This record gives sequence, structure tokens and C-alpha cells, in this order.
Amino acid sequence: MSSDAFLPLAFILGYLLGSIPFGLIFTRLAGTQDLRTIGSGNIGATNVLRTGRKGIAAATLLCDALKGTLAVIIAGYFGGPNAAMLAALGAFLGHIFPIWLKFKGGKGVAVYIGTLIGLFWPAAAVFCVIWISTALTSRYSSLSALVASVVTPIFLWWFGHPALASLFAVLTLLLFYMHRENIRRLQAGTEDRIGGTK
Repeated sequence: MSSDAFLPLAFILGYLLGSIPFGLIFTRLAGTQDLRTIGSGNIGATNVLRTGRKGIAAATLLCDALKGTLAVIIAGYFGGPNAAMLAALGAFLGHIFPIWLKFKGGKGVAVYIGTLIGLFWPAAAVFCVIWISTALTSRYSSLSALVASVVTPIFLWWFGHPALASLFAVLTLLLFYMHRENIRRLQAGTEDRIGGTK
């Protein structure tokens, strides 16, 4: 199969891997209440943390990131860089709009990082450093992710990866869309801080 013919399969592969709802699976196996009835109702690691199960939240974060990494690596191996980027887009969309959960998934931060690891790991390191720095100063998890996601396409473009920069500019816009309620709460001063204080 030619690399061009593999492109649609790369996107589908990414979507299917990205749509695996690890947060929901892990919390159900642990016997907690339905994750979608807690907090924000999404299936990501931040909401899993609201169950009080830090180990499950950490496992969710890791697996959500690695499903993005895995999608990129497999697609890149069989189809090259363009296939890898399409798989990254598919994984991100699969996570935030999983068909199995009526297109209601997570907010995409872990998968964003995971696809970065697979495509250009230094950008993932920069994302994490900026996230941690912003979190330490502001104590807002959502703000930290948004700031780091804005810097990521700029970093990719600056280091000579215009195609990746374009892809992650799109993913950043989607990330902002998924955090629209958090942005409203940040503007209103009602967003939860890391540690549980307002």
C-alpha cells in the first residue's frame, strides 16, 4: 500500500485509539460511580482526580497520553510523516469526540502531549515545563494547559516544523473550544485552583 493510500487509515487508526475512554474504564473497574456524573462530567484525568483516586487519575493521564503517542508511531512507521500527523489529529478528535460515548469525551490535554511526544518530543518537554511553571504561579490547571498550548505551535514553527506548527495550531484552537467553560470561569474568577481553593 502506498503512503498516500494509507492516509485515511492513519486517521481512522488515530481516531479509534484516541477514543478509548481510559478514565471511564479505570473508574468502572475500581468500582467508583459513573465518571460522567462527577464534576465536569468528562472522561479525562482531571475529572478522575475528583473521585479521590490519585493512582487512577495518574494511570488515566499516562494512558491517554500514550494512546496518542502510539497512534503517531504506528502511522508514521507504515505511512510516513503525513500519516503520523493525520493519526495525531484523529487521536485528538477521538478523545474529545468518542463515538462510543455519544461524542462526549475529555478535553484533550493528555492526548495533545502524547501526540507531541511521538511527533517532536522536545515540544512536549516545552509544553510540560510551561504547564508546570504556569501551574506553580497561578494554580490553575486549565490556564496552564491553555498557555502551554499557545506556545507550542510557535515553538514548532521557530524550530523549523511549519507543518507540525499548523497541525498544533488547529489542536490548540480545539483545546480552547473544549475549555470554553473554564475560560468563562477564569474570567469570572470562579475557576477551581489546584488544591481545591478558589
